[in-house]
Amino acid sequence: MKRISGTTLFTTGALVAALVLPGTTARADDTAPRIDLRVLVVSDGGPATDAIAAELDAAGTPYTEIDLARADRPVIDAGYLADTVDGRNRAKFQAVVLPNDNPFPANSPEMAALVAYERSYGVPQVDAYTYARPEAGLQYPIYGGYSGSLDGAQAQVTAAGRSGPFGYLDGPVPFEDNSPSVGESYAYLSTPAAGADFIPYVDAAIPGTTRRGSLVGEYRHDGRRELVVTFVYNQYQQQFRLLARGIVSWMTGGVHLGASRNYFAVHVDDVLAADDRWNSTLNCTPGDVDCTDPNATPDPIRMTPADVDHAVSWQNTRGFTLDLAYNAAGSVDHREDNNGADPLADRLVAARDEFRWINHTYTHAFLGCEQDTSVVPWRCATLPNGSVKWVSRQAVSDEIALNRVWGQTAGLPLDNQELVTGEHSGLRVLPQQNVDNPNLGPALADNGITWLASDNSREHDQRQVGPATTVPRYPMNVFYNAGRAAEQVDEYNWIYTSRAQGGSGICEDNPATTTCLPAPLDLTTGYAGHIVPLERRIALGHVLSNDPKPHFIHQSNLAEDRIAYPVLDGVLDSYDTLFAPNTPVVNLRMADIGQELRRRAAWRSAVRDGLVTAYRVGGTVTVEGPSGVAVPATMPEGTLRAGSAFGETYAGGRSAWTSVTGAPLTLALPSPAVPAGASSTATGTGGATPAAAPAPAARVPEGVAEAVPPGAGG
Repeated sequence: MKRISGTTLFTTGALVAALVLPGTTARADDTAPRIDLRVLVVSDGGPATDAIAAELDAAGTPYTEIDLARADRPVIDAGYLADTVDGRNRAKFQAVVLPNDNPFPANSPEMAALVAYERSYGVPQVDAYTYARPEAGLQYPIYGGYSGSLDGAQAQVTAAGRSGPFGYLDGPVPFEDNSPSVGESYAYLSTPAAGADFIPYVDAAIPGTTRRGSLVGEYRHDGRRELVVTFVYNQYQQQFRLLARGIVSWMTGGVHLGASRNYFAVHVDDVLAADDRWNSTLNCTPGDVDCTDPNATPDPIRMTPADVDHAVSWQNTRGFTLDLAYNAAGSVDHREDNNGADPLADRLVAARDEFRWINHTYTHAFLGCEQDTSVVPWRCATLPNGSVKWVSRQAVSDEIALNRVWGQTAGLPLDNQELVTGEHSGLRVLPQQNVDNPNLGPALADNGITWLASDNSREHDQRQVGPATTVPRYPMNVFYNAGRAAEQVDEYNWIYTSRAQGGSGICEDNPATTTCLPAPLDLTTGYAGHIVPLERRIALGHVLSNDPKPHFIHQSNLAEDRIAYPVLDGVLDSYDTLFAPNTPVVNLRMADIGQELRRRAAWRSAVRDGLVTAYRVGGTVTVEGPSGVAVPATMPEGTLRAGSAFGETYAGGRSAWTSVTGAPLTLALPSPAVPAGASSTATGTGGATPAAAPAPAARVPEGVAEAVPPGAGG
């Protein structure tokens, strides 16, 4: 499948945008109401509404949340939902998300107010998780349907779903089954009620029958449109992550603030250097500071020219580019020890344009405090006055500059603003070093570094370090000190089993560890049978979460047994099975990932602080915000700007980051068969029909209420 790889994710334009809505002309209608581009999320504290709110958060789509459990919450009435601004009627929300089709008491005036509002303004409603019943357009499950677990089941996007809001999917929607002992899903499968205008978008086989029951479908009735979801989920489960984009697209008609992509980038650290091998007898890595056994002899793992050829071939087959973080001293030292020869470096330099390259410092030195390795674990060395002894500014700068010069001499296609320090050193590392090396920031400034890698397992958020902004990276549990599958399994067993089973006992000391093993894995089958599926699921979960953060492995994982490839292939193969060609993986380099994260943070801050106003009037949408803040927007495919395509195409729509230039941006959108937010049977501003009875409580199993971590299978 095609991958997107580039330096700019979204195009830029003006912050104040006039967007032509589907089914309208570019002229604003003086009699049309104003509809704000904001979603109302009414929550009962359940995982389903929380999941939809999390999706809106990640995309940067503004929303207002009302917690039904709070005594001080606002009352939902006509005045809360709509008012008048500058003499024009205003609908304050473009869509409504409810916990179910009716979460209020019987004859609730709040539900009646929502019904009237949705009918009057053509605002759609999402029933985040509701019982299948005639009030939601479905038969009760007892009439030939099904109520129960869908753990491990395979749902499917229907033809209507693929031609509608879920057209970015290839068809299959697998339900997770991470633990055989915990229920992770619950669903009501049913067919449309007699006479109901109901279109299933996602369905699954009804056990014991040849029929299929709806899991996600559109119910049109009484001048309203509802997206009826009859399975429960949380924000981390794969089945929700696959459908989340379509839920937002349906409720907004594909016209909303915010944007999302499926990202995957992989950094390969320590290229040109060698990584010391795990010793299964000593249960440590000779060469590391904590492997103090006098019999410990380092056994290095280093790529070969054949490994480079394999990497190039793999990339060409997959349409994917690896980022190689290199340490030039590894080659310089190798040549000194081998009469000037280094076939690995020669092959990498010859193939340099096949990869992206990142400065990983010259020797991979630790750039924080000077380490006192006379004790285990190590501690920071101190000066006579007791203060910490830091690696100097000059030493840090030399590590950056020498490696850069080697790379430039070799003609590597570097971005000189990017840096990965050895072990992410220089940044704080607990418990030994609770602050950054004060010399790190000045050294970064000396070398023009603006993007600095950090470890996402230590720091989830971006932050400033001198002139640089951090880019958190996900560490893959494919160990740096393993070139062979059996070594990986042996170390994995040591770390994640109990002391009684010969392990480290980390899981006994920290029960929150999610990769604990009930028993040691088989050295022959444990990697392919347990570790690869687990790491694939974890990484794929990041890809499906609109999360651009890169993953990192090490050059040792591309050598010998080449143990990284089964994990990477697992991610990409699974992705290609799930997504249509119009939704490729986005494969960005580190600087562009950092820019994407920073842009999102600024946008979220502006929305949170109430500095963004966005609304539509007839055929025009206006977005206003603070100068200097780029705005993400998603529009339908076919949207034009001054006769040219707007933004970039992705997942059946087009999106762009729009920054301040002082001039308005006018976009002409295509006209769909049913305009966004309107029902085919809408009665316009007619009176509300009586609200249906409250939906009965629907079951939420343990594995949804408390998310089950990704498992190796089930």
